[in-house]
Amino acid sequence: MRRLLAVALTGALLALTGCAGGAASDRPLVVVTTNILGDVVSHLVGDDVEVMTLMRPGADPHSFEISAAEAARMRSADLLVANGLGLEEGLQQHLDAAASEGVQTFVAGDAVTVLPYTSTDADGADDPHFWTDPAQMIAVVDALTPVLEGLGAPAVTEHAAAYRADLETLDAEMTTAFAAIPADRRALVTNHHVFGYLADRFGFRVVGAVIPGGTTLAAPSTSDLADLVSAIDEAGVPTIFAESSSPDRLVRALAEEADRRVTVTELFTESLTDASGGAPDYLTMMRVNTERITSGLSP
Repeated sequence: MRRLLAVALTGALLALTGCAGGAASDRPLVVVTTNILGDVVSHLVGDDVEVMTLMRPGADPHSFEISAAEAARMRSADLLVANGLGLEEGLQQHLDAAASEGVQTFVAGDAVTVLPYTSTDADGADDPHFWTDPAQMIAVVDALTPVLEGLGAPAVTEHAAAYRADLETLDAEMTTAFAAIPADRRALVTNHHVFGYLADRFGFRVVGAVIPGGTTLAAPSTSDLADLVSAIDEAGVPTIFAESSSPDRLVRALAEEADRRVTVTELFTESLTDASGGAPDYLTMMRVNTERITSGLSP
C-alpha cells in the first residue's frame, strides 16, 4: 500500500511539474530593448505573451549593458523588438548576433517617418527619438500589431485598438496644450538633441543642445557652450530642459554661464522611471513632459 501511495504521489508531482513547465513554455517570449517600447509592447500583448525588457528604469539607451544570461534569452526569443536608428549603441553587437541566429526582429524605426538630427554636428544621421511625437508611436503600433498577432496571442487585436485610442487622445492633448504657447517662445534647449520629432510636429524650434551631437556619449567643447549661450540669449528662452537619464550638471553650468535668469526643468525623455517615479509608463511620461514644457515656456 505504501509503495502504491508513493508511486501515486510521485506521479502527481511529476504531472504538476510538467503542467507548470508547459504553461511557462507555452507563452511566446518577446524581448524588448528599451523600457519605453517595453511598456508599449506590454500594453499590446497583455498576459498572453512574456515580455522581457532589457533596459532598466532610468538608464541611458545609448550606453546601457546587459548580462550574458540576457543576451542568451535574446537569441532564444520568439520576437525581438528594437528601437533602431542607432539608438542602442551599447547593445548593437547583441542585436546583430540574435538576428544572425534567425531571431525574428521588429525594428520600430522602420515603421516611422524618419527625421535627421537637427544638429549639424550629427552629420545628417537619423534621429532615433521618434517617440516624442505620439503620431509616430501610433505608426509603430500599427506596424507591430500584426507581428504580435502572428505569435498566436489572441487578445492582441483588442489591446492594440484600445492602446491606439489612448495614443490618439494623448496626441490631441499635446496639440491643445502646445497651441497655447506663443510661437516666439516655442524654443527648446536640452542636454542633447531629443526633441526633433516633437519640434517638427508641434511647431517648436530646437535652439541647441548642451551636447551637440546625436549621442549622450559625446561631450561639449568650450566653444560649443559659448555658441549655445549666444543662441539662448538671441532666442530669449526662459527655460532650458535637463533629461532624466542624463546628469544636469552641464545644463546648470550653462544656465549660470548665460549670465541671465534661466530656469532648468527636468524632463523624462529617453527612459521611464520605476513605479515610484514620475514616468512609470509612456503615456504618463508624455503628459508630464507636455505639462512641464508648457509651464516652462508660457508667459
